[in-house]
Amino acid sequence: MKVYKTNEIRNISLLGGRGSGKTTLAESILAECGVINRKGTIDAGNTVCDYFPVEKENGYSVFSTLFYAEKNGKKLNFIDCPGSDDFIGNAYTALNVTEAALMLIDGQYGVQVGTQNQYRTVNAIKRPLIFAINKMEAEKSDFDNVLAQLKEAFGNKVVPLQFPTTSGPGFKSIIDLLAMKQYTYAADGGKATVSDIPAEFADKAEEMKAALFEMAAENDEDLMMKYLDEMSLTDEETIDGIRKGLIDRSVIPVLCCSGERSIGIDRLLEVLADIVPNPADMPGAVDVDGNEVKPDANGPLSLFFFKTTIEPHIGEVSYFKVMSGTIKAGTDLTNVNRGSKERVAQLNTVCGLTKNAVDEMQAGDLGATVKLKDVRRGNTLNEKDFESVYDFIKYPAPKYQRAIRPVNESEIEKMGTILNRMHEEDPTWLIEQSKELKQTIVSGQGEMHLRTLKWRIENNDKVQVEFQEPKIPYRETITKAARADYRHKKQSGGSGQFGEVHLIVEPYTEGMPEPDVYRFGNQEFKMNVKDKQELPLEWGGKLVMYNCIVGGAIDARFIPAILKGVMDRMEQGPLTGSYARDVRVCIYDGKMHPVDSNEISFRLAARNAFSTAFRAANPKVLEPIYDVEVLMPSECMGDVMSGLQGHRAIIMGMEEANGLQKINAKVPLKEMANYSTELSSATSGSASFTMKFSSYELVPSDVQDKLLKEYEEANKED
Repeated sequence: MKVYKTNEIRNISLLGGRGSGKTTLAESILAECGVINRKGTIDAGNTVCDYFPVEKENGYSVFSTLFYAEKNGKKLNFIDCPGSDDFIGNAYTALNVTEAALMLIDGQYGVQVGTQNQYRTVNAIKRPLIFAINKMEAEKSDFDNVLAQLKEAFGNKVVPLQFPTTSGPGFKSIIDLLAMKQYTYAADGGKATVSDIPAEFADKAEEMKAALFEMAAENDEDLMMKYLDEMSLTDEETIDGIRKGLIDRSVIPVLCCSGERSIGIDRLLEVLADIVPNPADMPGAVDVDGNEVKPDANGPLSLFFFKTTIEPHIGEVSYFKVMSGTIKAGTDLTNVNRGSKERVAQLNTVCGLTKNAVDEMQAGDLGATVKLKDVRRGNTLNEKDFESVYDFIKYPAPKYQRAIRPVNESEIEKMGTILNRMHEEDPTWLIEQSKELKQTIVSGQGEMHLRTLKWRIENNDKVQVEFQEPKIPYRETITKAARADYRHKKQSGGSGQFGEVHLIVEPYTEGMPEPDVYRFGNQEFKMNVKDKQELPLEWGGKLVMYNCIVGGAIDARFIPAILKGVMDRMEQGPLTGSYARDVRVCIYDGKMHPVDSNEISFRLAARNAFSTAFRAANPKVLEPIYDVEVLMPSECMGDVMSGLQGHRAIIMGMEEANGLQKINAKVPLKEMANYSTELSSATSGSASFTMKFSSYELVPSDVQDKLLKEYEEANKED
């Protein structure tokens, strides 16, 4: 294989909703370019892009797959991304290491929720976008209707570069507006017969070509002046204008094809090779220090590893992008993240499982290598004295959580190792060993996402696991001031234990005045503040403790032990065992013994005094509240609204978003445990949602009563 220069490389993310035909299109592309001799099928389980056992078993893509095609002296690197929102993390990775996205639209169904979601992702990462209306051969396919939907959803920057002479089963010819020719195919695709545009389509083609000229000219002042003078542009000028429009994302070209019948594939590749920006056309990556690193083949050598997998018969495979310089097989580099030395012994171009060795790769190219010693996803390998490090891929927050445990407790360590490895392969599988909840929590983008993780653990690694609903990280706080004292006294031969602590607790809020005088019943307690400790808590909120002891009732050396005792109960609240937060404590009196007082005595006394006072201070349980945004077709609005209200949601607003309806709500985390499944069921999979932590709020009184009873029952059993 030839060494491709940076300006000959095109990196493209292949996107599209589930069922839009990406895997089938990839097979047609590979067959068209002679990379494979025969197209595989999803049913036969022999496609290039779906080669993991879980993908063959379930018939859908789980991981992104790198493959390439060569066309007209250009190398087109594609990353085929799963269509389901549950695996959207793959798209985040792919879009960050490619210069453009090709999004397939099902010619039968047009713009769907998945289209909207992926469009938002592409837009957020600021990548050029091209639509390809696929499945033009399907019975209900309608190019003009889908084009109208695209313009309605995404605006007038949507511009067709092609249109079919017929949609549906008779689809076999495309009018190409760049070439101003008709491309006609046999029933099974192959090489097109190129001819002049038939008379019945000439006027339509001329009208659409004029709109294309205008769109292309808008992106270049010189082109605009020429267009105004001559009302026409050359093919090269039109292509250049479209490419510039793609770079600043003011143009979204539209193509059409049939991946199933391999119709339009050759022309699709030619157009992509012409209009997609090469890596040097786009802004360079920005390293963690804010420096732009241009993809210069003559610059310092730098590789970014965006993906690692464990592949059959190969082992660990590390995928990289050449950020700068030219890499040759056998090059020694430094892992800037880990401080280790690495030799990149092999360089490979990739087509799914197939790896083809090459001698070198230039800046902008995508490839893979094997047998690295200490490289992880997200690492940077550089030549000596080049210090740029990259961390530009930011993944979406999880939407679905489960606690996971091995059926055989002896395999808990093995399960942990497997989970960490799987997080390396898909960073949107998040793993947390929760000290608070005493559970291993796995988080992902949806039920199918986590079900896939479970399938792989059980079938690939032979460890049986089970999911449980995760516990909720409640918080406890107080709503009024209260006082308590406690004497800890123990005598059992030898030196004993003695400590007595008197304290006052009250709710803490930012900016409140310093403690002065408290009244409880007929008693008045005046605080003489000697010392103040303000402790931000790792679980949120604060503990503020004042030493107000006078007359040496308790030595200062015992104050740290008292603080530890208070923290013991802050870490295990008296109501439900949850973390407590936002409490102010004044230690104002106590007693000690000249012989028997020690740290443990005052720690225990403080713990019990604090617990008693906390219970008397009208304690409340707080629950985590999330901002939830649901996107759906208008016909699903009623079902989604009633479903949210059944989950204790507070509706914050409704609006239209690119032809879809959006509901913003605040929902308790407890109510979100199965929401992704319920939403999918209620809307036949046409709705999606995102969620983000908002705040902690008081639980309703009936919920608090239930939580307290459950905690008491659990403690009785213990």
